[in-house]
Amino acid sequence: MASPAFPPAKDGFADPSPSSIPQAPKPSYTSALSPLTSVYNRFSQWRKSLDLPNPGTVENLQKEVKSTHLTNFMFDGGRADLTKSLSMNPAFQVTHSFTLGSQVSTPSYNFGAVFANNDVFLQGSVDHEGNVSARMNQGWAEHSITKIQTQLSSQAGHSMIQLEHDYQGQDYSINAKAVNPWPADLTGIYIGSYFQSITKNLALGVETLYQRPTPDMSELTTSYLAKLTSDDKNWIATAQVQPSGILQATYWQKLHEKVEVAADLQVMAAPQRRDAIATLGAKYDLRMTTFRAQLDSTGKVSALLEQRFAPTFAFLVSGEIDHFKNAAKVGVGVMIESSTLTPEEMGMPPQP
Repeated sequence: MASPAFPPAKDGFADPSPSSIPQAPKPSYTSALSPLTSVYNRFSQWRKSLDLPNPGTVENLQKEVKSTHLTNFMFDGGRADLTKSLSMNPAFQVTHSFTLGSQVSTPSYNFGAVFANNDVFLQGSVDHEGNVSARMNQGWAEHSITKIQTQLSSQAGHSMIQLEHDYQGQDYSINAKAVNPWPADLTGIYIGSYFQSITKNLALGVETLYQRPTPDMSELTTSYLAKLTSDDKNWIATAQVQPSGILQATYWQKLHEKVEVAADLQVMAAPQRRDAIATLGAKYDLRMTTFRAQLDSTGKVSALLEQRFAPTFAFLVSGEIDHFKNAAKVGVGVMIESSTLTPEEMGMPPQP
């Protein structure tokens, strides 16, 4: 039986096969987001054209003032720090620290070690009571760092762990921190901050702290930050304000290549307490000597002298007089550094 014959297709008409039927255009999510992408790209280009500097981190908001004042350097009694460098690249060194005769702390011994390369920084220490502390910084990129700090103590309530990530953009910095977090009930302390350069001299930021010691108790506080820097970086003014009535303002200025001065004002105007403390300090950097002096509104006058007789040996003398309490403290210390490396390994030119 012959198969039925079909008439040939007429000129100008295509075969209506599925492949020849025009398909409806598929929806494109990219085209739907293109207006937003275009606006974002224009905003990024405009922001980049301003050439704003990075404002630094919130943690280092008062870095220059703390380096000038004696708060982080003052000690009393006797102190000795013995450091030995075992490697330069990667850096590896160990430290033995001794303190005794202090009016505010008991005699102690601490052993510490530091390891560092281009991406990782490791630091650990243990004291004579078995308390252990450790710190690790992992750099994922040039401006992205994850930090972990932990402390293990035999005393109840003194052990802790802190997780932190710091990211610094071209003109901003973001930091997120968690202290003793517990995912099951979200207890712990959580801190987030954002710092943004508004102009080449002014930066504004915000820091929020959320505390949740127990599942049925929580507290939220927010601080507002400001930093004003001169064009030549010779003076910096900062302010930190909390709506609860707490204000801290600082001013740092470099008067000379070797002379720095700093002022700090802390005001508490809460309904339960009203108080204010003002602190003035100065720092002198000479060729082999660093001298710091400080005076505050509580009647304390303090000073610290660090004299280096050689690059590997320093002698420290500190003193504080409290005029209101009629008390005084004196401290004496030495810092000795040694190395097993040859001058060539340390990067020093060979001796003739």
